[in-house]
Amino acid sequence: MKDEAAQQPKYTENDIRSCCLAEIKQTEEKYTETLESIEKFFMVPLKRFLSASEFDTVFINIPDLVKIHRSLTQDINDSIVNKNDQNLYQIFINYKERLVIYGHYCSQVEIAISCLDNISKTKEDVKLKLEECSKRANNGKFTLRDLLVVPMQRVLKYHLLLQELVKHTTDPMEKANLKLALDAMKDLAQYVNEVKRDNETLREIRQFQLSIENLNHSLLQYGRPQGDGEIRITTLDKRARQDRHIFLFDLAVIVCKRRGDNYEMKEIIDLQKYKITNNPTTDKENKKWSYGFYLIHIQGQNGLEVYCKTKDLKKKWLEQFQMALSNIRPDYADTSFHEFKMHTFSRVTSCKVCQMLLRGTFYQGYLCSKCGVGAHKECLGRLDNCGRANSGGKKRKKKRKSLPKMQVIRNYNGIPQPATQDGPPLHIQIGDTIELIRGDAHSLFWQGRNLTTGELGFFPSDAVKPSPFFIVLCSRFAGAMERLQAESELINRVNSTYLVRHRTKESGEYAISIKYNNEVKHIKILTRDGFFHIAENRKFKNLMELVEYYKHHSLKEGFRSLDTTLQFPYKESENLVIGIAIARYDFCARDMRELSLLKGDVVKIYTKMSANGWWRGEVNGRVRLGFPSM
Repeated sequence: MKDEAAQQPKYTENDIRSCCLAEIKQTEEKYTETLESIEKFFMVPLKRFLSASEFDTVFINIPDLVKIHRSLTQDINDSIVNKNDQNLYQIFINYKERLVIYGHYCSQVEIAISCLDNISKTKEDVKLKLEECSKRANNGKFTLRDLLVVPMQRVLKYHLLLQELVKHTTDPMEKANLKLALDAMKDLAQYVNEVKRDNETLREIRQFQLSIENLNHSLLQYGRPQGDGEIRITTLDKRARQDRHIFLFDLAVIVCKRRGDNYEMKEIIDLQKYKITNNPTTDKENKKWSYGFYLIHIQGQNGLEVYCKTKDLKKKWLEQFQMALSNIRPDYADTSFHEFKMHTFSRVTSCKVCQMLLRGTFYQGYLCSKCGVGAHKECLGRLDNCGRANSGGKKRKKKRKSLPKMQVIRNYNGIPQPATQDGPPLHIQIGDTIELIRGDAHSLFWQGRNLTTGELGFFPSDAVKPSPFFIVLCSRFAGAMERLQAESELINRVNSTYLVRHRTKESGEYAISIKYNNEVKHIKILTRDGFFHIAENRKFKNLMELVEYYKHHSLKEGFRSLDTTLQFPYKESENLVIGIAIARYDFCARDMRELSLLKGDVVKIYTKMSANGWWRGEVNGRVRLGFPSM
């Protein structure tokens, strides 16, 4: 037995790579046969048994998929059999825009299956015909219901197949090219998932539309819903408070009066003309419906005051209003002479900056009204001046909050070496701290600076883990945040809860916000000659040292009225971390469920089982339900 085991052949990287190519080729052939089977054995025979509406609902755009995959199968076979797969990467890149029709298919397949189930229950002749078709197609092994799910599974598998191929490709040029194809298929999968999500959102909006009386135009024009619920509202000239139910969208607030199970529309507030301001004085009353904030008209017209039932509801509403206003007036919307506004793109469009698809079905991104360029919210700050494309010159990137810090967990002395196109190896030893400069989640090597030696280079990605110092700082550091948002984060916390934030109006400057005597106070952190301080007589080399010091010493050293230490970081995680990921690109949240990311951010992952390819996690102390797993 031992001799037989010893004689088993060992597979080389080339052998495994050949298996990956064979799997791509064979599974594409099999999938195309499945599509043709649906068309031949189900669509044609059932056409005279179903109404035109039922037929279109059940089969969606199957004929279009058949045409695309016949062509794709032929091109893949030609590349692998005749061209030594040298152009395989280009095939996937070229087909990406043709495959976006899967967005429509995947968003409608649940409706198709539901329609099919209903037909089978109510029409005996169709039920019998479906069984007959299934027997002819595959001896009854798979029903039409089973087969309709296959396209959704297939389109979400391309990036997984390419990921394995990249993993077992050793030639640097081939690997780099295949990574481009991998990125294209990941972009496609994310696009498909976003179209599905948007279709669910559209159904939610239609339900709102049906429940609101005397509403004579479509709610779709107001963007995505941010939330709805009961509030009390009054004008600033102090008329009586009125009980209202509001529907908050990106661009407007629909103010309604409840009428049983429905609502009567009273007014529509155009959020493009308003800004939001906290009213902390109302919180002191400590009774129901006393927690308020202002909607101030930008041009000085009469504003509104909104009252919430509890502190928690006020915090929630403030966040949702801030998200809506952030979508209306995002950072960098009018920099470089552009004039960007939220826009629904009728055709599939790629971002001018990152070349990735603008995802979803409505208000997918931002359009410059002057030059016609489209971009993601997170990419607006990286465009060149209006009128010409991003040519790779100076780019106005957002100021990085900080570079992630990693701790070395095993020695590396340059063997194995990084790819020649990467750069020199970085020698590291257990205990060193590495400042991560560039790192892709799937890369074998990352680029960083060894803070112990000051050297710059490349090191194995599995030789490090997130630094405890960096993770500790995340529980205190809030990133870019205005005073109002800091107040909403802290107002419901215990006294001496604090956060450290970027002052958004003064790029590169920091502040401490802390709750003291039931009010939120703000302390500017001064920087001079490379040192940080809040009092002239005590200076620190970095933020971490400053925060650590004032955890044990009163802030009254610099501010007599603040006799407290920094006791409670505002976001101590209560979640179990199941993994760490590094953001591969910028992502900007569109609603309060989503988590904004910057490329290179270290993300703590809490769950991976969310629908539509989204995970739950935390970055810089912010925890949200979702960010794209791609």
